[in-house]
Amino acid sequence: MTKTTIWHNPRCSKSREALSIADENGVEVTIIKYLNESPSREELSETLKLLGFSTAREWMRTKEDIYKELNLQDIEDEEKLLEAMFQNPKLIERPVIIKGNKAIIGRPTSIIAEFLKA
Repeated sequence: MTKTTIWHNPRCSKSREALSIADENGVEVTIIKYLNESPSREELSETLKLLGFSTAREWMRTKEDIYKELNLQDIEDEEKLLEAMFQNPKLIERPVIIKGNKAIIGRPTSIIAEFLKA
């Protein structure tokens, strides 16, 4: 069975729903509470590729206050954006579901069950 990991924020209803969907589908997951243990820059870079995004900004929560405070809208350098995500994991859009060599953002949550079954 392919290992499945969920980057989880317990305060996020979508993230809690992702765990529930995994449980309903009998999928054993490794839970990473990414706000407590920020993924390394290398993990962020690798997951960005697994998500199929061309830029880190596609994965960022651009409505967060910290995004505006850091003026990230003006930054184009990918390394600086990834560093901002590393330093401020609240910027990471969630839930991130990783299975094998693929990953998705579980929004809308309706896409999670199909992804887990694939």
